[in-house]
This record gives sequence, structure tokens and C-alpha cells, in this order.
Amino acid sequence: MPSVEDEAQRIIQSRQEGVLQSELWKLLNIDSRKCSRVVKKLSDAGLIDRLEYREEGLKTYLLKARQQAVDPSLLMAGEELIPCIGCDLDCNVEQCSVLLDWMYELAISEVNE
Repeated sequence: MPSVEDEAQRIIQSRQEGVLQSELWKLLNIDSRKCSRVVKKLSDAGLIDRLEYREEGLKTYLLKARQQAVDPSLLMAGEELIPCIGCDLDCNVEQCSVLLDWMYELAISEVNE
């Protein structure tokens, strides 16, 4: 079962425009004080940005997920870079033979490790 922090992060990440802290605690079904502690943990960990926001004269915070750097190893199958990075074909990924070959190489490299 995911922790409250994990669930909060999932909700925040799912909304590109962000989520108001005054809404988040209701979505998580927790009290506002506990939500403040959860938000502080996520903010201190560098996972979200907390921006002051005023709505109808009331102060709250807009919470936005920070973009996380992609682990470059996730783009590699052995020594082969995922072909989609430089691809300009308009294809269906489920039927792309180049991508399927790359995925096959990835599976082989994982078995060999």
C-alpha cells in the first residue's frame, strides 16, 4: 500500500498545472496539518515546488511536481541507445520493428547480467 507521501506525489505529478494544497488534503482524506507535513517532506526532498497562491483573498499554495532527470541507463540496451531518440518516422510503437529489435537486445542484456 502506498504511503501518504507517495499518494500525494502521484496526485501532484498527475496535474501538470499543479494542485492547490487546500485541495490536496481533501483528496488525500487527511487533515490540513498532516498535509502540511507531507508537503514539507516532498518539498525538502526536492520533489515538488510550493508556490504562494491567493484565491479570493485567501492564501494557499500551488504545488507542482519538479521534473526529475532521466537515468541515462534506462535509454540503453547493452551498448545500444533507444532508437526512438533520433527517429523521425511516424510509426505505431507497438509495431515498430526497430524498437522491437532494441527491446529484444535489452532483454538479452538483462539475462546476461
